[in-house]
Order: sequence, then C-alpha cells, then structure tokens
Amino acid sequence: MAGYEARRWEPMHGAPGSRDRRGGTYQSYVPDPLVGRPLTVDAVLDTRCAEVEASVRSLADMPGARGLESLAHFLLRSEALASSRIEGLQVSPQQLALVELAEVEGLSLGGFSRNARLVANNVSALRQAGGALAAAKTISREGIVELHHALLPEHDPPGLRTVQNWVGGGGWHPLDAEFVPPPYEFVPGLIDDLSRDASGAGHSALIQAGLVHAQFETIHPFTDGNGRVGRALIHSVLTRRGLTRSAVLPVSLVLLTRSDAYVEGLTAYRYDGPPDGPAARTSIHAWLAGFLDAVDLAAGQARAFSRDVAALEQVWADRLAGHRLAGHRHASGRALQARAGSSIRRILDMLPELPVMTARTVERVLRVSFPAAKQALEELVAADVLTARKVERNTTGYLAREVFDLLSLTERRLASTRWDTLAAPPRRPTPRVPAANRSAASGAASFSWD
Repeated sequence: MAGYEARRWEPMHGAPGSRDRRGGTYQSYVPDPLVGRPLTVDAVLDTRCAEVEASVRSLADMPGARGLESLAHFLLRSEALASSRIEGLQVSPQQLALVELAEVEGLSLGGFSRNARLVANNVSALRQAGGALAAAKTISREGIVELHHALLPEHDPPGLRTVQNWVGGGGWHPLDAEFVPPPYEFVPGLIDDLSRDASGAGHSALIQAGLVHAQFETIHPFTDGNGRVGRALIHSVLTRRGLTRSAVLPVSLVLLTRSDAYVEGLTAYRYDGPPDGPAARTSIHAWLAGFLDAVDLAAGQARAFSRDVAALEQVWADRLAGHRLAGHRHASGRALQARAGSSIRRILDMLPELPVMTARTVERVLRVSFPAAKQALEELVAADVLTARKVERNTTGYLAREVFDLLSLTERRLASTRWDTLAAPPRRPTPRVPAANRSAASGAASFSWD
C-alpha cells in the first residue's frame, strides 16, 4: 500500500550553519509497484486517450513529416545540453550538425569549438543508449542505468543511489523538502518492477508511458539527472509500442514549459492508501489527464513544424524552378522542376532530416558518382536552397540553413507558455531568433519566404 513513511534524519555536524545541522523526522514516500496495480480508466479519460493517440499517429502521414526526424534529433540535443557538466552552453543545431558531419566523414574536428564537440559526443552517447533501450527485447535496470550514464557520463558515484535524496528545501537535510522519494533500499526493487511494466503491454502506449514516467520520477533512483532519464523513458515506451518511430514528439519540452502543471500532476499521482481505493483512482486520473494534455500539445507543435517543413520544401522547388528558368536551361530540354529519381530531387527529399551534407555524403547515401553529387549540390547552392561552407581544407559542407532556422524558432516557441514568444517570452534560455526572421519571432506563422 502506497504511503508516507516516517524516517529519522541525523544531524550533519559538518554542515556550514546551525540550520543546516538540524536533525529530525521527515516523511519519505513509497509508491505501490506498477506490475499488477489495478487501473480502471473512466469513459472520459479513455476517449481522451484515443483522441490523443490518433493525433500522434497522424503525424507520420503529414506533408513535411520527414522533418520530424530532425526535430527528434533536436530533442536529444536539448536533453544533452541539460547535462550537468555542459549545462548553460549555447550550441546551436547547426553547430552540432557540422560537428557530427565531420565525425561521420572522418574530417578534422580542430575547427570546431570544444563546447560543440562536447555536446556532439553527449548526443551520440544518448542516441545510442536511448535507441538500445527502445530496441531491446525488454527494458532492464541495467539499460536504465546505461541511459543515465549516457546523459551524465561523469556522474559520481555511478548507478542507482545508495543515499536518501529529496526535492526542494535545503541541500543538507530533507526536513524542509517539497518531496522525499523512497529510501534507497527500496530503489532496486521498484526499478525492477518499473522495468517489467515498461517492457509489457498491459495498457495503451500513452497510458503506459505516463505511468512509467510518473513512477520513475517518484522513485527518483539517481542522485542527479532523474528528470532527463524520466523524459527519455517516455520516448522509449512510445517507440517500443510503435506509436512513434523515434523521439519525434517534443513532449519533454512541453512538460518543462508547463512546469507548474507538471509538478502538480506528479504531486497528485502520489496517493496515500490502497491501489484500488478511491484516492488512488482520483490521483492517477489527475496525472494521466495532464500528461495526455501535454502529449496533445506536443503533437500540435510537431504538426506545426511539419507544416513549416512542407512549406519550405515548396519554396525550395519554386526557387529551383526559377533558377532554371533564369538560366534558360529548359531550352535544352531540361525540366524546370527536378524530376523524380534525379540526384537533385533525392537531395531535396533528404534535406528535412539531413540538413547538412558533403558530396561524399550524397555519393554514399544515394550511390551516385562524386561528380554527379557535386554538380547537384552546386546547382542547389546556385538556386539559393543550400549554403556552402568549408569544413576542411578540401571539403565543402552544404547546409539547408532554413531547416536550422526552423529548429531554432521551434525551440523558442516550445519555451513559451503560450507557444508564441511575442505573447509570452521564453521561460528558459533559447537560441537567438535567426537573423532573417527577427520580424516573425512568434509561433505558428514563423516564416515569411522571399
């Protein structure tokens, strides 16, 4: 039966002030296990869950949906930037993409800042650990610990906590804390239970993801980084259950922006009493209703991003046609629009999810000759679709800058409580508004194409 357990805190005589050296009684919360916990979803919540699930599934069929892979990668960057050892660094999506390109192509990293290289390494480790957890036959305690290590590689001591931790209050004792998770001796068993539940299919994907996240945050199994691991577990569950292909939903950023409602929901989740009692039903429903709202908002923001990508793809096609018309290339029988299957058309199709590349990238991915890849890329530069940038002495990188601008504007929009930075400024550090879009820094209609 879930509830609060009285524990005694012994004074820490090495603490700096008399208040910090206090001892006394505090209340530690121990949740019920997830496996076997009874859950009855009422008709209203059941209908809401079905609506949100349909909204998430529809993202895959939208024009511009390929750009969601860029958004998914961008989410990993956001979580990597929250790592304790690199927190506060401003590394743009474009900087990160260039470093990753250099690593894939075996180019020198000397021209990139240490910060950009640090973030790129963190993103790579996080992607591997998160992908392994989503693809594994079962989620395990070891897999969760590995995901934590990917997010906080220098965390000491590694692994599950062996001390009491708490949220809020002072740093020396839990007596004034807002919430005290279960004592450390409960943590291994609770995490094993959570792992079994996350590996199963006893509930719909969204209900399962919401319960796993709230339970994980309640257990708080690490001394640092619990929020980041807990958010990653949402995507692991949704991917494992086939609701999304990857972390394409910006639900992590929505939860961070709606932090007051998020904390209220987690607090409501922590009922006191039997798992089949009225308090448990009310508490879990309150949390799940708020979680579904956050997922729905995230799907709406992903949909807006997809629409922006689709509009951008049309702009690219129009620019290419205008470039060819201006060059009278149609006179020799060349089509104004790039034909399906051509190198240029295939590059245009790749840009939303791969907005930086070299001729070698195109040669490898599209299996065309290096001269054909180079010629296609240069034509897209001439058509003002791509921008060329030297990344090494003999290597040119080609960037779709407008995709990176979209990512930066989306991050700003997601940091606003009204999803509009003009109506409500961002609540956390965000990239600067791209220079070409300073007059359109707000949300939905964020681009005015020339």
